[in-house]
Amino acid sequence: MPKTNKGIDETKPFKPVRIAVLVVSDTRTFDDDTSGALLADRVVAAGHELAARKIVRDEIPLVRAQVKEWIDAPDIDVVISSGGTGLTGRDITPEAVTPLFEKTIEGFSHVFHMVSFQSVGLSTLASRAVAGTANGTFIFALPGSNGACKDGWDKVICPQLDSRHGPCNLVELMPRLTEK
Repeated sequence: MPKTNKGIDETKPFKPVRIAVLVVSDTRTFDDDTSGALLADRVVAAGHELAARKIVRDEIPLVRAQVKEWIDAPDIDVVISSGGTGLTGRDITPEAVTPLFEKTIEGFSHVFHMVSFQSVGLSTLASRAVAGTANGTFIFALPGSNGACKDGWDKVICPQLDSRHGPCNLVELMPRLTEK
């Protein structure tokens, strides 16, 4: 029987993926951006490659253009954004990224809210975290708080980006995302 650690079959090889981190914020810079730094550090600590990291203002054309650039890049497998998923007028990340989706990963929002509820209770209602695929790239939009980024990465995204995770994972689907 294979050795497992929380769904990880350690007899299988780990396949690192190339991940871009985008912070959507009108106020953050690289000097004070804690959520983007947290995600970048966790990406590397998990054995993946941090392919890019940027900060853009909460404006639909800017967010959409950056995500589109990354989904068109052959050296980026996953885009994770932080910020802009709330309910205020400046929170536009879902509106910016969902038109790019070829397929929506509806279960991501449900699972994220289940995990988030354990941390913040009913406050999870104020989040519009979304995920989808486009041009063979996975796209995840997380809230901007450090807690939401930790929960989203640690409990949802990271296990699914581990090629050893069973019974299935997103990495094993990557070669087939662009099938017609």
